[in-house]
Amino acid sequence: MPDKLFGVFPIYALLIVSAIIVALILCSREERRLGLEKDTVIEMALWLVPAAVVGARLYYVAFEWERYAHNLASILYIWEGGLAIYGGVIGGAIAAFFFARKKKLSFALLADLVAPVLILGQAIGRWGNFFNGEAYGYLVENPAWQFFPAAVFVNGEWHMATFFYESIWDLAGFFLLWLNRKKVKTRGNLFLGYLVWYGIGRFFIEGLRTDSLYWGPIRVSQALSLLMVVGAGSALIIRQIRKKKAASQA
Repeated sequence: MPDKLFGVFPIYALLIVSAIIVALILCSREERRLGLEKDTVIEMALWLVPAAVVGARLYYVAFEWERYAHNLASILYIWEGGLAIYGGVIGGAIAAFFFARKKKLSFALLADLVAPVLILGQAIGRWGNFFNGEAYGYLVENPAWQFFPAAVFVNGEWHMATFFYESIWDLAGFFLLWLNRKKVKTRGNLFLGYLVWYGIGRFFIEGLRTDSLYWGPIRVSQALSLLMVVGAGSALIIRQIRKKKAASQA
């Protein structure tokens, strides 16, 4: 599978740009409904996008340092792959926090605004792994399952198409969040829902991959996913209990 369009443009990078454009369009539609000033989304994107890309790259490089230690310039070659979504979420969240403080906006409101388009961007971006021939899983030895999208043909062998599994999971998460964005009244809950949904899917799918980032014997993304699900899930439960308690006392 070619990794460049017309032999020139890296498809991985084009998909990232496409995801950003789609996110801007959808967030701009939500801007007025949420009572935000015009062009707030554009200004926020100028903070979040660079921070997310840098965070995603640094996170990946930190756990794959041996690959880049002898050629530091290669750290900049993001079109060759090597962007860790968790690093991007962390980088983007930090930028969103400072942007919210500067503009005197609710960080929770901005997090809810971004949540649906973030997981949609992940669904789109996963296809970059397909064209780069990465983020696949264990060998599929049963001929009955040696077809796409159940498996993907890489280096002369059939492997689990884990990038596709996650893309579909993320797409379902987008529809779940997008269709419920107006129903969720408590600020921050939509983003917490994103953390739970994505974390569950990533935890199981990560266990099928052969190219996970490790910290000793631990799959970093799997451990982080578990912590995220427990933390965000607990926060949602506690918020719901407090809400019911407050309603009963009213």
